[in-house]
Amino acid sequence: MQFDTISMIGLGYIGLPTAAVFASRKQSVIGVDVNQHAVDTINSGEIHIVEPELDIIVHAAVTEGYLRATTTPEPADAFMVAVPTPFHTDENGQNHKADLSYIEAAAKSLAAVLVPGNLVVLESTSPIGATEQMAEWLAEARPDLTFPQTHGEASDIRIAHCPERVLPGHVIRELVENDRVIGGMTPKCADVACKLYKLVVEGECVTTTARTAEMAKLTENSFRDVNIAFANELSTICHELDINVWELIALANRHPRVNILTPGAGVGGHCIAVDPWFIVDSCPEQAKIIRAAREVNDAKPQWVLSRVKEGLEYYHQQHPDAKRSDLTVACLGVSFKPDIDDLRESPALNITQQVAQLGCRLQVVEPNIDVLPQGLQHANVELKTLEEALTQADVVCVLVKHKSFIEQADSVRAKETVIDAVGLLG
Repeated sequence: MQFDTISMIGLGYIGLPTAAVFASRKQSVIGVDVNQHAVDTINSGEIHIVEPELDIIVHAAVTEGYLRATTTPEPADAFMVAVPTPFHTDENGQNHKADLSYIEAAAKSLAAVLVPGNLVVLESTSPIGATEQMAEWLAEARPDLTFPQTHGEASDIRIAHCPERVLPGHVIRELVENDRVIGGMTPKCADVACKLYKLVVEGECVTTTARTAEMAKLTENSFRDVNIAFANELSTICHELDINVWELIALANRHPRVNILTPGAGVGGHCIAVDPWFIVDSCPEQAKIIRAAREVNDAKPQWVLSRVKEGLEYYHQQHPDAKRSDLTVACLGVSFKPDIDDLRESPALNITQQVAQLGCRLQVVEPNIDVLPQGLQHANVELKTLEEALTQADVVCVLVKHKSFIEQADSVRAKETVIDAVGLLG
């Protein structure tokens, strides 16, 4: 099958880099997004997100005519869907369920331009059965075409699932180098999708069923979540026992078969903080460890916040005449991981928003953003440089281990009251 034109539905943190990588291989790529600002920015040869090397690749692809963006799907040979799949909860914050509305909207939008022989690949990390559900939505919108769920290998449209598995900050390299798991609704669907990805992927493309591919991505992130939960729980235990958890982990990791991860302020991002809930929702009675790990990691921000409150109380003890409104807390980092601008599901942002409600002045230090996010736009909150915060703050809370913070670790250490949730000071 020839892929003369490839359409990428969704131009966010995964969609745009993927579109750019295909375009860099001289493939004609049409990017589709509902965000007009993103579309205009890309068509001007610029980017609306932060990802190393992406700006250079997008500029070249747009300039050379291999990449353009639009808000409306156009005919293509292959359609790749990379839209958000968040979860929603009940009024008590329980019963996490996947929100497939973005996939549904994308499917109904692109269905209008499908023709026999097209391939549709769902890249969005999804609960088990989401690819089949997307196929149903496509079939409902286009009863004149046949799909794998009813016509198997003889279907007009091929449908597959290929989850992204990249690390923010290294997306361009990993899109090319990493192995890909490609799950087809039929073997032929998987083979056709495999041909598409081999245009750019240097790693191995391994084919399987759509459901197994969906579960593979959820399993990878749940494995990470469980191991992070162990480290986060260990950090709270060590605090109670007056043990330096960073030293402890370094010592334990000297064992040849032990590799404990680094504790943090919680778990964030669009994958690890979300995907395990898809497994729990699918099999609530069986997913006991996965659920427990999610609960441990979801509770960690509140534990860090309690440490901030302890820091404020300690300051009041040392300065009994100071009012709470006289105190300044500096939160270092609000992104969900170091050296990126991505705030999705960020525990650091969650903590910072709650610190803003404690009656103190708040200084936010986040070198990867230029404007405070909406949840922090309050009169008592300011976006500051690290140097300004270290000069003015009474209490410092380190929430993200940005490279620029590491470079100034000695200056952070010199502050009287520091809550270090990420091991910046060791």
